[in-house]
Amino acid sequence: MSKLSILFGTETGNAEMVAEDLAAALAGNGIDTEVSGMEDCAAEDLAGQDVLLIVSTYGEGELPESAAPFFEALEHREPDLSSVRFAAFGLGDSTYDTYNNGIATLVAKFTALGATQIGATGYHDADSGLNPSDVAIDWAGTVFAPVAQA
Repeated sequence: MSKLSILFGTETGNAEMVAEDLAAALAGNGIDTEVSGMEDCAAEDLAGQDVLLIVSTYGEGELPESAAPFFEALEHREPDLSSVRFAAFGLGDSTYDTYNNGIATLVAKFTALGATQIGATGYHDADSGLNPSDVAIDWAGTVFAPVAQA
């Protein structure tokens, strides 16, 4: 794996915190990362990249405001993502019917545009009381350890 682009979409800052903590943990395992908000990423620039999507679900199951323009660009421009490999981690609250709908929306769009998902989608449940960064780091260990050795 070359550089991993970690893209986050957040409303309250939790997904950004998880992105930064994951970047530090992955760097400790020899994976070069770059963290940026989805609002700062052009959908057309994703070709050929390895990407980690981290997004929270907001409101009635929507993407957070910072992720909406990125998703809209994917919808309207429909870039060819067949050369993109991605992993996905969502933050949500299982007390809502729309639990982790935000990450499900992005995973569906990325795969529809031809991207290949690495590993299973990871989830944090705010109702669990667990630290979201700890849950994400444990999940990343199962997803990226085999990739790092490839």
